[in-house]
Amino acid sequence: MTENAARGGLLLGLGAYAMWGVLPLYFRLLASVPAIEVLAHRVIWSLVLLVGVVSVMGRWRAVRAAINPRTLAMLVASAALIGINWLIYIWAVNNGHTLAGSLGYFINPLLNVALGVVVLGERLRKWQGVAIALASVGVLAMAFVALDTLWISLSLAVSFGLYGLVRKVVAIDSLGGLLIETLLLAPLSLGYVAVVGSAGSGAMGAARSTDVLLVLLGALTALPLLMFAAAARRLPYSTLALLQYVAPTLQFIVAVAIFGEPLRPLHLLVFSLIWTGCAIFAWDSVRGARARRLALEP
Repeated sequence: MTENAARGGLLLGLGAYAMWGVLPLYFRLLASVPAIEVLAHRVIWSLVLLVGVVSVMGRWRAVRAAINPRTLAMLVASAALIGINWLIYIWAVNNGHTLAGSLGYFINPLLNVALGVVVLGERLRKWQGVAIALASVGVLAMAFVALDTLWISLSLAVSFGLYGLVRKVVAIDSLGGLLIETLLLAPLSLGYVAVVGSAGSGAMGAARSTDVLLVLLGALTALPLLMFAAAARRLPYSTLALLQYVAPTLQFIVAVAIFGEPLRPLHLLVFSLIWTGCAIFAWDSVRGARARRLALEP
């Protein structure tokens, strides 16, 4: 891999995670729109954009070739999981719980490791176990400080963790998979938008600024995913392991510094435990990648 390719991958990865990190600011502009309607438009306009991208790239044959009954069944599951994840996160942001959302995405990478051990039979390294233990203590502490929002953090972590697990084993690339997922979610989304539109309570058409914001949700959904996919091909896993904490860190900053969500002392304890676990996990990932590289050298 050339230095320019690695640098380009790093910029793409940072760009993707930065977009995910500041997405709460965008959702807050749509605070007057019900979360389920925002989700419906996110699916619809993402599908429109993805159809265009696949057509321009000439990937339809590859997408069709990848579809079989088993793959389709797994994509139905992943579509349901990502739909649930998106809906909860949009609702959380627009109801003043961005901090709880950021905690969920801090927990997610550590949960992915645990799922890999339990479901895929992967071996857990010592320091990965320490990281998961610290995160678990943090989650338990969160139950004492904010039991009413703990469900947000855990449901976001679990839904996205299971989504990642399904997408890890399904035999289709990220672009084709996202296209099929949005296609599966589109009928319900179109039906909901049609129903609220016919009842005169739909957001689309009420104000031009809202219309533009809803349409742009497609680009804000698909673009960072495509950037991430490109970065993943150019960067080692250890670098990606470090980058994945950019988004929840930015979400945390947005929640506290911009939205003014209360940060209590026990919150700081919880996030300190989670951050420490994440730092240990990232350090262990870099250390493991370096050891593997040295083992391959002659």
